[in-house]
Amino acid sequence: MRKLVLVLAALAMVAAAIIITLAAVPELPTWTPDQNATLHSLALGSLPPLTPNPSNALTAQPDPERSNAAIVLGSRFFVDPRFGKDGQVSCMTCHQPDRFFTDGRTLAQGAGVITRHSMTLVGSSYSPWQTWDGKADSQWSQALGPLENQGEMAGTRMQTAAVIAEFYRPEYEALFGPLPALTDTVRFPVNATPLGDQTQRAAWAKMAPEDQTAINRVAANFGKALEAYERTILPVPSRFDDYVAALAAGDEGLQKQAMTGDELAGLALFIGKAHCINCHNGPLLTNFEFHNTGVPPLPGMPLDYGRTEGIQRVQTDPFNCLGAYSDASPDACSQLRFIKLQGDTLPGAFKTPTLRNVAETAPYMHAGQFATLADVLQHYNGGGFSVVGHSELTPLHLTATELKQLEAFLRTLSTK
Repeated sequence: MRKLVLVLAALAMVAAAIIITLAAVPELPTWTPDQNATLHSLALGSLPPLTPNPSNALTAQPDPERSNAAIVLGSRFFVDPRFGKDGQVSCMTCHQPDRFFTDGRTLAQGAGVITRHSMTLVGSSYSPWQTWDGKADSQWSQALGPLENQGEMAGTRMQTAAVIAEFYRPEYEALFGPLPALTDTVRFPVNATPLGDQTQRAAWAKMAPEDQTAINRVAANFGKALEAYERTILPVPSRFDDYVAALAAGDEGLQKQAMTGDELAGLALFIGKAHCINCHNGPLLTNFEFHNTGVPPLPGMPLDYGRTEGIQRVQTDPFNCLGAYSDASPDACSQLRFIKLQGDTLPGAFKTPTLRNVAETAPYMHAGQFATLADVLQHYNGGGFSVVGHSELTPLHLTATELKQLEAFLRTLSTK
């Protein structure tokens, strides 16, 4: 009798385990043809190859050896703190590979602290505009901003040229030709720049125009090598991509392994009721456009007008696509030539960030205003009131369960 009781107890435990296992297996949704097409459009399999940037001839380099040399040189520039103030700050200070090329801080901190959160570089080469407000129209021109920003690298373009001449001359000249005669400090004063302190600006002003142009070109080439490297910083598949691949193959077993029931429910919300896909679409989950979503300013920080200021900056940037240091013909600069200059959607608008690896890149928004994904979703759920411009948000009225499901889906976008 005792043996019978033990056997029955064991069978009951097995049955309970089976029930728990079955409960853990998600019931697969039935997607409509339109929904199915949408899911495939969001997967990395739909990401097209990068096209060359017309303003940077290195990105159209047909010689693999030369192209690889540019990438290697750019990768070395990226990590070298000698381009920054006191040899202490590099590009990697704010764009750390182990943090998906962010820094984990609310506001970026290099030689000082700036008013923006560090954006990820993953997939940014697909964007026609760089930074939160689009103040640069290429990765190479964007790189020159932090180089001389006092809160970031706080270097100078003359310092940049000097470091290249001392430590990278053979590699640089193999790609770009001879460097200027920097040993002549009368022609090329140490640390001269048009953007520095009064002494540095005065030294720059005394330089001959052709020498200023020569140093500007070295700075531009520095940025172009960096862009060659940054174009290699691309997303890799996540569990969401595994699910879409299994969906395409009709493999229900792999679909169930890839995502849970709550994650699939969150995916349905993402492309449906929550309207996330309105801005976070395409395989990088961003439309690369600018939107005012009523994000509150950080206490004590000045008002940030976002895209309105970005437009002014990119138009006057001497390193933009139409500038003297661009490799593009004017016809190839359509984004800049036909830039939207006016409209009530511009003040307080910021670029839609990619959601690839979003769970790993807290805090969030242009000034790191929200610490967690839950905070972000609560903001969108309630709708936002903007102190600058007009917020595009309307309340979503998602339940607590739906918010958790939506967050669960967002976590499937992290690299495996």
